[in-house]
Amino acid sequence: MKVVSIVLTLLFAEATAFSVVGPATQATTGTTALKAAHTDNAEGANYLDRRSLFQAAAAATIGVSVSGFNILPANAADSSKVVVAGATGQTGRRILERLAGTSGLSVVGGVRSVDKATAALQKDSTVIRGAMVQKVASVDTSAVELKHMDVVKDSVDELASAMDGADSLVIATGFIPGNPLKMKDAAHAVDNLGTIALVDAAKKAGVKKVVMVSSILTNGRNWGQESSPGFQITNAFGGVLDEKIIAENYLRKSGLDYTIVRPGGLKAKPPSGGLIISKEDSLNSGEISRDLVADVCVAAISDPKASNKVLEIIEAEEGGPKVFNGLVM
Repeated sequence: MKVVSIVLTLLFAEATAFSVVGPATQATTGTTALKAAHTDNAEGANYLDRRSLFQAAAAATIGVSVSGFNILPANAADSSKVVVAGATGQTGRRILERLAGTSGLSVVGGVRSVDKATAALQKDSTVIRGAMVQKVASVDTSAVELKHMDVVKDSVDELASAMDGADSLVIATGFIPGNPLKMKDAAHAVDNLGTIALVDAAKKAGVKKVVMVSSILTNGRNWGQESSPGFQITNAFGGVLDEKIIAENYLRKSGLDYTIVRPGGLKAKPPSGGLIISKEDSLNSGEISRDLVADVCVAAISDPKASNKVLEIIEAEEGGPKVFNGLVM
């Protein structure tokens, strides 16, 4: 068994099936490097032990390299100003929380209503999103500037104005399933046109890096997954995967430095397993805590190894990933 980089696996590994193997930890000067063990078996996996990750990430004076994929404190990152679009969403608020209050970093939360967002972010609450009831922790907004950003109603110029001076943009927007008769229109407006508007606005505002939260199986039609349970169930919500892939492709052709993060089924509870990072169009099942998704998004802002990459991520579970049960909106 040898230690290799998860990033090398993303770039060069032929295997598309993953299973959990034990982690190895290696310390380097000024940096704690969390290495994933890799077997020569095509069924081998690369995963990061979550406890090691969070212990290392908690040390504010060091950077953490996840098998070559750096998770750095934001004050060590190149960005000086980051905008999080969809900052009150379940994933967006977790990203905002991780960035907020970081020395040397200006953080903007893009929201539809500043007043409502201020109240919502500052208190613990229980929210109903689609068919899910989720516990929501409060976010310290004292070091965050909330700005109006409505991807459906605002023009590109208005969205660009909210990004003025930003180096990086994290797109954590997504439509919330509701009226079945209106879901298709909503998915088209938010996950397709709205995301494209954000990309155009980022270019206009001079943003250099865009991190987009998408979903595994977004490109399922093009790699034989159109009839898979995960694709069928998820895309039943307004054809959301078909809308997301259009926005993904638009971002990839935009000329901006991008990282597209494709998580499996999203869980509100804290992670109970390690992080599995796979190459593009390789995962058709699995779930993951939103906490881990937020960690990967924050890492992708500053790590050059994530530049112009698609990262598919799920959470390791004993006996392998569960059957994908669609996006939890």
